[in-house]
Amino acid sequence: MQHTKGVAQVGDIELAYERWGKETDPAVFLIMGLGAQLLIWPDSFCQTLVDKGFQVIRFDNRDIGLSSKIKKRSQKQNFWLSIARFQLGLPNPSPYSLYDMAGDTIGLMSVLNIQRAHFIGASMGGMIAQIIAAKYPERVLSLGILFSSNNQPFLPPPDPRAFLPLVKGPGANAPREILLQHSVKLFTAIGSPAYRSTPEEIKSFAGQLMDRSFHPAGVKRHFLAVMGTGNIKHLARHIHVPTVVVHGKEDRLLRPACSKAIAKSIKGAHLELIEGMGHDIPQALVPRLTGIFANNMHRAQ
Repeated sequence: MQHTKGVAQVGDIELAYERWGKETDPAVFLIMGLGAQLLIWPDSFCQTLVDKGFQVIRFDNRDIGLSSKIKKRSQKQNFWLSIARFQLGLPNPSPYSLYDMAGDTIGLMSVLNIQRAHFIGASMGGMIAQIIAAKYPERVLSLGILFSSNNQPFLPPPDPRAFLPLVKGPGANAPREILLQHSVKLFTAIGSPAYRSTPEEIKSFAGQLMDRSFHPAGVKRHFLAVMGTGNIKHLARHIHVPTVVVHGKEDRLLRPACSKAIAKSIKGAHLELIEGMGHDIPQALVPRLTGIFANNMHRAQ
């Protein structure tokens, strides 16, 4: 099985990526969420899709992992006022938007000489994937959306127990042990109740992520990009590829109602709600999740 790593020059930025499987197989791009490195897509998730006949590209979005860090400063703004505007579906000032990040993904496709592909986006990545499907329809074969939203007004807000650890950490200069303990708190808060990882497992994985890259400023700018983009429901009328929307019933960060809103807005979209699943990809659910997405991709072909 081929598995290569590289860095692609896309406009003014570099995107770190991994390519799994045969380059002659249909391509699927995995777009990860807010502040999340490509490793959050489990190796087993990638390998299972390869076994099902696809080549897989997972990559670090701008400002995270091994991809370029954006130097542009964000405007100072009241955090809670920004949240209120976002809940109303209104945009906020941001150093870049999810539309820019969608353009990054299309640029990566071009560098890799891939004309059309399937897309699976998780959380913020699902928002980016919706933008790609609407704005670049000639490049899209199918759309898979995992625990995401279209940010339309008045969707249920996140549970503070899951949201606050995401946006308020101990600070970039905190000791490593404190940072790892915070990661355990965060992953436990947003994770799947029926498929718990142990604190030791979470801590070990968080250490791998930290050793690869640690850039809290990028996490903040991703958050601003989501709020700066605002409501994308209006794009749904431009999405005409086979679409499946998947969400965990126990997701406390993005409520299941968010995926229900996506599925309702995209004509012909299929909705799958999974018992016991939160805002993560447990190993035990990899066979089911990859099966759902592969079925949708085969339907497109």
